[in-house]
Amino acid sequence: MAKQYETVIGLEVHVELATKTKIFCGCSTAFGGDPNTHTCPVCTGMPGSLPVLNKQVLEYAVAVGLATNCTITQYCKFDRKNYFYPDNPQNYQISQLYLPICRNGKVEIETEKGKKFVGIHEIHMEEDAGKLIHDEWDDVSLVDYNRSGVPLIEIVSEPDMRSAEEVIAYLEKLRMIIQYLGASDCKLQEGSMRADVNLSIREVGAEEFGTRTEMKNLNSFKAIARAIEGETERQIDLLESGEKVVQETRRWDDNKGESYAMRSKEDAQDYRYFPDPDLVPIVIDDAFLDGIRAKQPEFREEKMARYKEEFDIPEYDIEIITGSKHMADIFEATVALGSQPKKVSNWLMVETLRLLKEKNMDPEDIRFSPENLAKLIGLTDAKAINSSVAKEVFEVMFDQDVDPEKYVEEKGLKTVNDEGALRRTVEEVIANNPQSVEDYRNGKEKAIGFLVGQTMKAMKGKADPGMVNQLLKEFL
Repeated sequence: MAKQYETVIGLEVHVELATKTKIFCGCSTAFGGDPNTHTCPVCTGMPGSLPVLNKQVLEYAVAVGLATNCTITQYCKFDRKNYFYPDNPQNYQISQLYLPICRNGKVEIETEKGKKFVGIHEIHMEEDAGKLIHDEWDDVSLVDYNRSGVPLIEIVSEPDMRSAEEVIAYLEKLRMIIQYLGASDCKLQEGSMRADVNLSIREVGAEEFGTRTEMKNLNSFKAIARAIEGETERQIDLLESGEKVVQETRRWDDNKGESYAMRSKEDAQDYRYFPDPDLVPIVIDDAFLDGIRAKQPEFREEKMARYKEEFDIPEYDIEIITGSKHMADIFEATVALGSQPKKVSNWLMVETLRLLKEKNMDPEDIRFSPENLAKLIGLTDAKAINSSVAKEVFEVMFDQDVDPEKYVEEKGLKTVNDEGALRRTVEEVIANNPQSVEDYRNGKEKAIGFLVGQTMKAMKGKADPGMVNQLLKEFL
């Protein structure tokens, strides 16, 4: 009988924190920017420059720790991890090995197989390295230190996941918590959330772990899922053919759908860690912790439960809207301005999602304000514009956040409620389309649709279709 294997997976997730300045200096963390313009003596590792911890980094790290049920290390410090990388100007990275800020946490995930907890071994604060740009044409490598010193937290899970599905559920849960906290935008494509996958396989029922490999270069959930499946197969093939899995770091090539070895895996001793002599230890008192606890937001689960009670909208809508903190904020603010929850939810669920998909944007990128959405709903409720005009106005609002009331005024899009003018147009349409009139009178109900269309066209779309329908029936 063929052997049955199970996959054992642990993740190291790096999250770039949403601070305005770097972890140990006052340089900007903004994405983009000309190479080496967001730099100073500290983040380029100049001799004699001294790092000073950014308090906001500590606050975000503690907030994430509390939200993932970790124990906060109230006396913690930074360590130097020594290695030579051309993009790392000091030749060491400031990280935390001995006393990480958060330990022993867990988050609950849900997959088709049900709910389970994934343990979090630790979360530590560290700085990012710079970025190498390889110029194939001139055969040189250039370095950009803008990213050097950007604050990161590294979230190290326990090896508790057993499938790609569980890994994605865990990552989505982490991303949701961190976005709700405002600690990072967690955009995988911009590198503000990066995951390295540690994976091994063992026979079902075995106690011992197999030899693990670590995979890097994963910048989308799809790539992560494919890499897990690819690496699982590779390791099973090795074991089945009597070979051994080598502990190493591998790079996943998503285009080719395969991974290749980068380097053999170092152990902590290879890095010669030692406490950083330039940074003082961090002592966190209970008052600081209580302050951060008090500022924790309402997370998704609590929000979903409250929406079920407060707003009369379908569960599916609740799931989609709360799936993005930004969308949930827009929804709540628009309802607070007096709009009906179901109408707000319809605009978000239908038109907003359609435009986000068309323009390949995230819900976090929505630019229109709750005030303008409320105004647009007000205009349609008052029948000042009809639904097709409303959609047209919404598209402009989605792109430019225009004030719909002013826009409708300026462009003359208001529905014509002048019954006299409408009657005259309807009479003209009837006179000009004898065939359709005859069809309708001979029992062809559909013919009235054509006449409504012709009337709307004559009114440049600025009539209430219901009123047109009514007048036509009256004349016919």
